[in-house]
Order: sequence, then structure tokens, then C-alpha cells
Amino acid sequence: MTRSPLILWAILAFAAIVILANSLFVVEQRQQAIVLRFGQPVRVIHAPGQPGAGLNFKTPFVENVIKLDRRNLAMEAAQEEVIASDEQRLLVDAFLRYRISDPLQYYRTLRNEQIAQDRLERLVNSSLRQILGSAAQSDIISGRRDQLMQQTRLDVESRAKASRLGIEVIDLRIKRVDLPAQIQPNVFRSMQTQRQQIAAQTRAKGEQQKREIIASADKEVAITLATAQQTGETTKGQGDAQRTRIFAEAYGKDPAFSAFYRSMQAYETGLAQGDTTLILSPDSAFFKYFEQGPGGARR
Repeated sequence: MTRSPLILWAILAFAAIVILANSLFVVEQRQQAIVLRFGQPVRVIHAPGQPGAGLNFKTPFVENVIKLDRRNLAMEAAQEEVIASDEQRLLVDAFLRYRISDPLQYYRTLRNEQIAQDRLERLVNSSLRQILGSAAQSDIISGRRDQLMQQTRLDVESRAKASRLGIEVIDLRIKRVDLPAQIQPNVFRSMQTQRQQIAAQTRAKGEQQKREIIASADKEVAITLATAQQTGETTKGQGDAQRTRIFAEAYGKDPAFSAFYRSMQAYETGLAQGDTTLILSPDSAFFKYFEQGPGGARR
């Protein structure tokens, strides 16, 4: 008789523990929870912008809990081939960052993270084909890359909202843009030919500039030499004129000395080399200063 109450209390304690275990659950700070009643979502605990983290209660055996990540999530899309507006084929790797902004709608539409990843990947690839397909290869690689990514992000966000996915798109970026392996050699040859043409044009332009510089320098040299020669001739003429004037003035003051001086210049010109032979009469006037000295001009 004494064991029956103990067994009853043990059964009641066990039942209380089971009920309590099915009534309490913990929602971490990085999580949000959806409470399901008979499989249907009825409320959200610790939704974005709302409190609720910690110990929570639910109706045992009637309600169960699904926990979702409250943090920013990442999704890497599979490599997608895109044909640009200039008919260039490109392989694009992109990634998406998002958060679950409406857990109830997220659960109703997508159910779980795996389905959400597949749905978002198709959505991102579709937007990439549409947006990047309207741009040229150079714009996708570098020219308008940020602008195109912004357009793609807005397009994905708009489609996600229209599809009622319950997510908020945070960012969308391209990790890498490659050429398909089968066309890489042709593209590289085309790029090499283009660079060779640019190099040839640059060399031709440099050669033309060099010739123009040389011609300009030669012209300046010719002008400088002509100017210098003209200045020299003018200066020489002025000197000769001044010399002639001085000599004429000196001749007027002392004609005898001037005659003697001219004869000395004639001697210097005719006999300076040392190998000059003159056949003259001994009484020639050319030698009068040898016999009579400077005074010969007065006789």
C-alpha cells in the first residue's frame, strides 16, 4: 500500500517534466522563431525589430517551433553564362547577401533555407542575364560594373517583393567575370592584335613628332646662323668702314708715313711666305724703303 502513492507521484512528476519540456523553448539572440499550431504558423518570436530572445512558452503537444537565422545570410549563385550586348560570352560568378525580414511570409512561401537558396539563385541568375545582357563586355568588366550591380540588386529586390519571399536584399556583387574556355584563345589573339595596332599608331605618332621637332630645330639653327652671319658681316663692314675712315684721316695728316705703311704691308704680303721670287729692276720704287728707309717717301 505504501508503494502506490510513490508510483503515482513519480508518474505525475514524470508527466510534469514531459509537459514542461514541451512547453519551454529558448530563442537565442541570433535566432527568430515561428510557432506552428497543427502545422500552421501562428506567431513569430524575436522577429526583426522586436524583443523575445530567451526563454519562451508554447502549448505542449499542440504547437511546435521552427527557428530561423536572424543574421545576414549569404548565397553564392552558380556560375552563369551571360551574352553581353556586343555578343561577347561571359561566365559570371555572383553572390547575394540578404536577411529574413518577414518570417511568416518566408515560411509560407519557401518553407526552409534549402528551398530559399534554390529560389534566390534562379532569381539572381535571371536578373543577371537581363541586366548584364543589355551592357557591353567592357562595361561589365570595369566601365559600369558598380552601376550594373546596383540595377541588378534593385531588380532582384523588386522580384523578391513581388514573389512575397519575405526577405530583404542587402547587397549583390560579382565575384569574378571570365571568358568561356573555348573562346579564350581567339579573344586573347584579338586583344593582342588590338594592342599591336595601338602600339604601331603610338610609334608612328612618336616618329612624326620626332621629325617635326628635328625640322623645327634645324629651322631655328638655320635662322640663328643666318642672323649671326648677317650680324657678323654688318659688324665687319662697320669695322672696315671705320678702319678706312681712320686710315684716310691718318693719311691726310702724314702722307709720307701712310705711303711707308702701305709699302710695309705690301712687303709683308709679298715676302712673308719666304718662298716668293721677285724679278725687279734694282732701282724699282718697290725697294726704295730698303735703301732710303722711311725718309724715302719724302724724296
